[in-house]
Amino acid sequence: MSKSKTAIVVLAAGLGTRMKSSLPKVMHPIGGRPMVKHLLDTLESLKPEKVAVVVGPGMDAVEEAVAPYPTAIQHDRLGTGHAVMAARDEIENFKGDVLIVYGDTPLLTKQTLRAMLEARRSKPSPAVVVLGFVPDDPGQYGRLILDDDGYLEEIVEYREAGPDELAVGLCNSGVMCVDGQLLFNLLDRVKNDNAKGEYYLTDIVALANEDGFSCAVVEGDEEELLGVNSRVELAAAEMLVQDQLRTKIMEGGATLADPSTAYFSWDTQIGQDVTIGPNVVFGPGVTVGNNVEIRAFCHLEGATVADGAILGPFARLRPGAEVGETARVGNFCEVKNATLDKGAKVNHLTYIGDAKIGEGANIGAGTITCNYDGYFKSLTEIGKGAFIGSNTALVAPVKVGDGAIVGAGSVVTKEVEADELAVTRAPQKGIKGWAAKFREKRSAEKAAAKKK
Repeated sequence: MSKSKTAIVVLAAGLGTRMKSSLPKVMHPIGGRPMVKHLLDTLESLKPEKVAVVVGPGMDAVEEAVAPYPTAIQHDRLGTGHAVMAARDEIENFKGDVLIVYGDTPLLTKQTLRAMLEARRSKPSPAVVVLGFVPDDPGQYGRLILDDDGYLEEIVEYREAGPDELAVGLCNSGVMCVDGQLLFNLLDRVKNDNAKGEYYLTDIVALANEDGFSCAVVEGDEEELLGVNSRVELAAAEMLVQDQLRTKIMEGGATLADPSTAYFSWDTQIGQDVTIGPNVVFGPGVTVGNNVEIRAFCHLEGATVADGAILGPFARLRPGAEVGETARVGNFCEVKNATLDKGAKVNHLTYIGDAKIGEGANIGAGTITCNYDGYFKSLTEIGKGAFIGSNTALVAPVKVGDGAIVGAGSVVTKEVEADELAVTRAPQKGIKGWAAKFREKRSAEKAAAKKK
């Protein structure tokens, strides 16, 4: 591909009314992050000289998400041509190629965009290159009308198309690559005398042909051109992304017991020889080492899991959880903002929050770290090789020394020294014969009640 500069305009001003949401359409997440961020990552791989994102008024969330790229505001939504005009101050007279893409097409690939740039920069240097595709159901897509030599004559919107044009299977995706020095000259001549009263970007094709320039088509894949305009389409895009992530993770050396029930985020990192059971969910920010076993129904987010650890079933790792080598977090255990050193065990029905658990320590069933007093969160430190008995409450800030033992049912409110035994339960007392007398009395009362 010949060397030339690239500018990109991202159209992201759509309200997404079919989403029925106060959240801007392009901010709806796929794979754990806003769909527009997926697209921007793809665009960054092209190393463009300029990127401008067109947003609507009041879309502060979108402006923040796309930073540091500049935004331009389309105050009145009068069509795609009008939207590109909003970016005029950013890219007018750009000497290079201008890609025009849409913030609601997060699956667009760098390979396809590079093919468009290649077509623009190859003889006969078409003024406009349009990304087309052949869907199973052309529906209400605009149609790409080619001449006998295979060049693009015009794009006919569905509302303007006649029977012969509707019979054409090659459809318009909306994505274009345009000669930057011609773009605004063409857009300035676009009129809104159409069924919707809008300024169609697609009209620049016919205008370029009138001026004696050629226009071309690059064909893409229907799946990558999926536009997300509704919750149904959002779910379809999520399914496609999840399939891609699952394939990537399995090809990287992990085993998924039931791939269709494992859900990953865009940044999930999984090592080799990892086994992942059914119904496991990875939120953003998870890194898993090698030889890890993650059993069924676990949920991880913002967590790090070292080599050889075992999780679950039904374990939850929240942000800040760090599980060390060969450590265990078992069934119905929750770990938040806490470190488990090598070989530590938290196996049953336990909450560990804002804590440091030493190497080889064993945390009994039903233990909780009482980390929050309603105003501040405090740290619990449990030393190397310590043993915490079942049903213990550790009231932070508190420290249990190396090798110490805390008896079951204790409430620990002050430091336990190394190798010390701490027990806070009340003394046990027994009343001989009480149980037999209790049963005799209650049985008699029950029998009397039945006779009434």
